[in-house]
Amino acid sequence: MSADPITIHAIINGEKAPAEKNFPRENPAHPDEIVGYAPINTKEEAIRAIDSAFDAFKEWRRSEVDDRLRRMERAIQKIKDLTPEIAELLSREHGKALWDSEGEIAVSIMWMEYACSVLKDVISDEVKEHENGRTIITYDPVGVVSAITPWNYPISLSTIKVAPALLTGNTMVLKPSPFAPLAVSRVIEIIASEFPPGVLNLVHGEADVGVELTSNPKVAKIAFTGGTKTAKSIMKAAAETIKKMTLELGGNDAAIVLPGFDVHDPKAMRRMVISNFLTSGQICMIAKRIYVHQSIYDAFVEKYIEAANRWIKVGDPFNPEVTVGPVNNQNQVKYVKSLVDGAEGKGAKVIKLGKIMNPELMDNGYFLQPTLVLGADPHDPIVVEEQFGPTVPIIPFEDTDQVIALHNESIYGLTSSVWGDEEQAVEVARRIEAGTTMINTAAIQGLDVRFPFGGVKQSGVGREYGKEGLKSYVETHVINIPKSLDLPYIPE
Repeated sequence: MSADPITIHAIINGEKAPAEKNFPRENPAHPDEIVGYAPINTKEEAIRAIDSAFDAFKEWRRSEVDDRLRRMERAIQKIKDLTPEIAELLSREHGKALWDSEGEIAVSIMWMEYACSVLKDVISDEVKEHENGRTIITYDPVGVVSAITPWNYPISLSTIKVAPALLTGNTMVLKPSPFAPLAVSRVIEIIASEFPPGVLNLVHGEADVGVELTSNPKVAKIAFTGGTKTAKSIMKAAAETIKKMTLELGGNDAAIVLPGFDVHDPKAMRRMVISNFLTSGQICMIAKRIYVHQSIYDAFVEKYIEAANRWIKVGDPFNPEVTVGPVNNQNQVKYVKSLVDGAEGKGAKVIKLGKIMNPELMDNGYFLQPTLVLGADPHDPIVVEEQFGPTVPIIPFEDTDQVIALHNESIYGLTSSVWGDEEQAVEVARRIEAGTTMINTAAIQGLDVRFPFGGVKQSGVGREYGKEGLKSYVETHVINIPKSLDLPYIPE
């Protein structure tokens, strides 16, 4: 499926800002097809966007909550109406299956609607009468927020920031990834059009733009989703002005399969396979390593392969039978392949999974056939590094203490999952170092936008989703009105 390339623009102070230079974004399934062009904005344009947000904040912070809600609800409805068009664009530029793109938009809408529904509960003043007098607690907007978002879920990982920031009275400048800039820009343009000029700005560009967004003194908060290495640079850039941060970073999420897990349950095995290979394995919260108790290891591997071969169908994202599309970009293809080849070179067994639906595409697009890796050492790169692609190692373990130790020695702690008897799984989950642990499911299948999401250790700082996700965009302001204005222990 192809169409004429589109051109997107930066949005600064409510207006489209033509750029002197643009860069192309190709279709990962058909790299010779250009899906569209995005601007290479300059540092000066980033400064203009920040200044615009800074000036708009002076009025927007005093806006009525009902006005903010009405504007966001109109934007949500427009996104709903345009979902087929946006999903098609996302699949063409990203490579994920069309149904997967539609699912991403659905999750984004779900979150935005939830944020609207709880906004007043989160930011309404609290008035407390007590023996010492009266205390008023207000929740004030932070200021200008700079958001930098990744390519794997570009729309949902942008709206997860935009909705709470704008609803709580902040203004924003957002920079998407150059590997999936088109569909998310369309969504941001829709939202920005419903808000006053300068409230929501959009820029693209290279490193100098990112540096400006993370170091400019007019930026009060940074909301970033991406790699841990990049986050370290962001924290250094932000240190000079002590900016607030929400960082959702890398993860090497583990699935722990206990002896009581029923390997003969086809639905459970299907959930496991999906938790490894949804979006070609390019999800921060996907299960990237599987630990299986030795007593059921052989049976688990056998049934896993059967389930994978049933569900995985590799091909063009617009083929309705396809469940796994191409990898998003050539660099990611090379990285994932190097991990698999490295494990195989050390003696691990690599098993190809699934059915190739479009053999003619495999050599031309950014495709990798999903693989299972058996026999890898627990400390090999294929196990301890975040693959972010369609491969997964399975490692046997002997007892609970051993597997918990293997899990927790990672520098990461985003999500995890435990599979087996529910009561036993919860007991194991309590000992796991992670921001979220799911029981008998994993990845997006176990996501609930009503509850906070984020990582521990080097997987992040702060939380998104849930009421906590909205509160991360406000400052708590305490106004104390004491009953007695004189303290008895201070001498006359």
